[in-house]
Amino acid sequence: MSFKCGIVGLPNVGKSTLFNALTNSSKAQAANFPFCTIDPNVGVVPVPDQRLKKLAEISKSKKIINTTISFVDIAGLVKGASKGEGLGNKFLSHIREVDAIIHMVRCFDSSDIQNVNETVDPVRDLEIIETEMMLSDLESIQKRLEKNNKKNVEEEQLKILNAALDCINKDQDISILNSQFEKKQLSQSGLLSLKSKIFVCNVDEKSIQNGNNYTEAFINKFGNENTLIVSADIENQINELDISEKKNYMEMIGLKETGLNLLIQRGYKILELDTYFTSGPEETRAWTIPKNCTAPKAASEIHTDFEKGFIRAETISYEDFVANSGWVNSKTNGKMRLEGKDYIVKDGDVLNFRFNT
Repeated sequence: MSFKCGIVGLPNVGKSTLFNALTNSSKAQAANFPFCTIDPNVGVVPVPDQRLKKLAEISKSKKIINTTISFVDIAGLVKGASKGEGLGNKFLSHIREVDAIIHMVRCFDSSDIQNVNETVDPVRDLEIIETEMMLSDLESIQKRLEKNNKKNVEEEQLKILNAALDCINKDQDISILNSQFEKKQLSQSGLLSLKSKIFVCNVDEKSIQNGNNYTEAFINKFGNENTLIVSADIENQINELDISEKKNYMEMIGLKETGLNLLIQRGYKILELDTYFTSGPEETRAWTIPKNCTAPKAASEIHTDFEKGFIRAETISYEDFVANSGWVNSKTNGKMRLEGKDYIVKDGDVLNFRFNT
């Protein structure tokens, strides 16, 4: 599975610049005027994982295949979008299609880059976006709970919609539903306010290491657990360098990891994802699965027939695979296990599936 992150925010906060940096492309038009992005840009990028290279060396693989993540650059939102302002409902419909939302807020001063508001205030900007999403959810909920439509909604979804409506009416944080309903059921509701969120504070170069007054105010309000401080301009510059230049430049400005790596790490965490590997002479490959995934479900990521005809999974942890230099020694030294249908795949497992079609 590949997960999809939508980059959202007010116009001119740096969404397209960040998208181009993350996807190492110039697909997204980055210009100094609102709504320069109308249709969403989509970029699919490999997920960096140092473990792949080591596994491939041991297995003498001909090729390495990373798992992937998709980034979607979505048009800027303005106050009143839920009522059709700006690109309105078109913008909001694009958000419904992503697994997680990257909320990007402006945390820098610049007389050269237009600001749709008179002042820089990332807290206000995020509240505008979340209010518009909530209003859009409210309209969607009310429509689906109308008498004529209600009969077409499953019972569990009716419970979620009523609970969400109650939260909105009481001005409560709708995210409390995450502890009351199953994640799969919540995702099927299509409610924007329930999507997993990462907050990106877009700063200038001098604020990369320690942030600034804007990032401080934002973190004081929304916390730092899912907040990243990134400079979209710097990320773009890093992407234009070769490997050695990139390393030297990052050391010079005190940047330990790229924004891409930080976003992927945080994305895997909030979406509760793991990675397992297959490794042999032909290829070493990474596969993304949800946490607590059973072996047959993990096998279905390769092919649905693997799940249907699943017999068992030959399983070695990444650490044991490396320590024993591959499949043969791991098996000889008792580090390979045969796991059945109830086995919960762990992050870093190296698997070989036995199946019968």
